[in-house]
Amino acid sequence: MPRRMLTDEHWSKLKGMMLQENIYNKRDLRMTVEGMFYRLRVGCPWRDLPPCFGRWNSIYKKFNEWSKKGKWLALFKKLVSEPDTEWEFIDGSYVKAHQHSAGARGVEPQAIGKSRAGNTTKIHLAVDSYGLPIEFSVTGGEIHDSTAASELIEPLPPATAVIADKGYDSSKIREQINSKGANAVIPRKSNSVIGNADMDWPLYRHRHLVENAFARLKHFRGLATRYDKLKRNYQSVVAMACGFLWLPM
Repeated sequence: MPRRMLTDEHWSKLKGMMLQENIYNKRDLRMTVEGMFYRLRVGCPWRDLPPCFGRWNSIYKKFNEWSKKGKWLALFKKLVSEPDTEWEFIDGSYVKAHQHSAGARGVEPQAIGKSRAGNTTKIHLAVDSYGLPIEFSVTGGEIHDSTAASELIEPLPPATAVIADKGYDSSKIREQINSKGANAVIPRKSNSVIGNADMDWPLYRHRHLVENAFARLKHFRGLATRYDKLKRNYQSVVAMACGFLWLPM
């Protein structure tokens, strides 16, 4: 029997939220979800799911259906319970896109772009004061952090400070953060005429929290390498991983 990821306590919590999202409580629901998490953890093709989880095609079809309806994204939002948003940290990280993720049919967004590493996707992540994910977005790897920052910052809850590295150094980003009533703790670039006299360096040193979150998320092999062809399906993978970090909370 393959190792499972959901304890009885975690499943009870997740199942209640699934019922709120109108996910039908079929007899094999838990094993279907365990199959999805197994694939997230090991990064295997859907066809290689162990038969104990059920028919691989049925699990894939259910995953694809939930992705179309945004079920995993909604579950992630429900799992983000009472985050500590005094400080919020944002950053982006590249994910290598496997060759099998390319070539999706149709016109649905893929969010795969060319960068120095070849075909890549980028995860833009915001975490709370404890380093737990509270928002994320997915773009092609060619999209700069500062370009995706507005979409990431807009839905963030009120905070005292938003902390980011110098890749986010722009007046537009600072103004957006200030308009939300937060202080932008972002070092200015070396060619800035303003300088960093007003930088809160002790607070900036906690920026490792968002980097630690990426390290935890990339323990999931199905996230650390992108195998999904469509953007919405990979977003569901990221939502599953982020939600899993919240299950013990």
